[in-house]
Amino acid sequence: MASSHVMKKDGPEPVPRMQPAMMMFSSKYWARRGLSLDSAMFDHQQQRHTGGQMSRRPSFCPINETPDKESAEDSGKTAVVFSLKNEVGCLVKALRLFQEKRVNLNHIESRVSKRVVNEVEIFADCSCSKKEFNELLQHLKDHVNIISFNTPAHVWAAEADGDDVPWFPMKISELDQCSHRVLMYGSELDADHPGFKDEVYRQRRKYFVEVAMNYKFGQPIPRIEYTPEEVRTWGVVFRELTRLYPTHACREYLKNLPLLSKHCGYREDNIPQLEDVSLFLRERSGFTVRPVAGYLSPRDFLAGLAYRVFNCTQYVRHSTDPLYTPEPDTCHELLGHVPLLADPKFAQFSQEIGLASLGATDEDVQKLATCYFFTIEFGLCKQDGQLRAYGAGLLSSIGELRHALSDQACVKMFDPKTTCNQECLITTFQEVYFVSESFEEAKEKMREFAKTIKRPFSVYYNPYTQSIDLLKDTRSIENVVQDLRSDLTTVCDALGKMNTYMGI
Repeated sequence: MASSHVMKKDGPEPVPRMQPAMMMFSSKYWARRGLSLDSAMFDHQQQRHTGGQMSRRPSFCPINETPDKESAEDSGKTAVVFSLKNEVGCLVKALRLFQEKRVNLNHIESRVSKRVVNEVEIFADCSCSKKEFNELLQHLKDHVNIISFNTPAHVWAAEADGDDVPWFPMKISELDQCSHRVLMYGSELDADHPGFKDEVYRQRRKYFVEVAMNYKFGQPIPRIEYTPEEVRTWGVVFRELTRLYPTHACREYLKNLPLLSKHCGYREDNIPQLEDVSLFLRERSGFTVRPVAGYLSPRDFLAGLAYRVFNCTQYVRHSTDPLYTPEPDTCHELLGHVPLLADPKFAQFSQEIGLASLGATDEDVQKLATCYFFTIEFGLCKQDGQLRAYGAGLLSSIGELRHALSDQACVKMFDPKTTCNQECLITTFQEVYFVSESFEEAKEKMREFAKTIKRPFSVYYNPYTQSIDLLKDTRSIENVVQDLRSDLTTVCDALGKMNTYMGI
């Protein structure tokens, strides 16, 4: 989601123009249009995330209360929160466990589970010694799912009445909701757009909007019959940029571009089809692309990355100025983003940012979007002692690609804690670019940064079901551990065979 720049034939310096990447991710940009960072959310409803369903805040149902003389300071020191299937007799069975350990209850409450559908959560404040309480916990673990213990009642209540967690897709098909919540359609051109007065071009852009808005998950991406004029425009961009790649692009980019030429028709006289590109990416890194009609909120766009789905435009910039576009077009997507999305390590780095955004606050989403901007859009890396570009905004911009690797550019080491506060410029070249030693280093730094994201759970992407698991209790964590054990068993088996057959 970045731009190219106007190149003046008579002068050595490019004239910088607007960066469409900023149009995707800047809260300041959307504020000028009366839109919030997350304006596509369901602001008109009191909704929260409940693991795939939208519902109103849960209310408490006191079941029984026999308070003793215990002070408020001691409350919760022998309290346990556990969950049960919401079925007849479930609570009676659970209370028998307390009876078996001869533990009395001071207070008990229930509420609909916020973690698992069709379950209830029980808060039980016990009257017993610490030793008896520990024995009770061991007994309960064999029969129910313990969520927490030593939890004061006021903390339990505050958890229910706290701020809502913004909705996010729990399975890949729900990305249809994200991709169709377009803030500004690609057919809505500003007065300074090169194609603003071109009615034929405007009608063509409306066609691309219709294609994207009709697309649903699981369908093949419609093939576009590009006009000769669109192909010529693509050809100019392709020809000029490919001259710079050998000396400016990172090695991962240079490795994948020839493969895209072979398998997806990347040529000066041909615009690749998104369906072919999507199939290629799936085999290389597990990423796919889907058509999008225009600008998405940062939250919706980053949610797609969490599922290794990249929202991709199909329209082509106006032919009168092929080296400039005020918004991300298919030249930017296909030449800037796709070659690196085919790299497994870069793909995982992209997904890490997307996963960190799920359920995050608006403030944290903005920080993640800024980190995205200065890495995936305008990032640099070091290879063989030389600076190389891996950001799509640079790799699709002739002028800024040259500038970023020149002596005039200010380059700093990538650190999410400071990078997230850097201003993203939309009318000129960036004041600073951030460099990483490798994608792996950038990914590890983003993982550490993600730990500061404020949300009451962690997320785990299940590649088999293409869904998100919320890690909020022992049961959900145990399921992930089981998967990891299976993977480790495979690794150990492979190491054993290496020892046997290779004498290692």
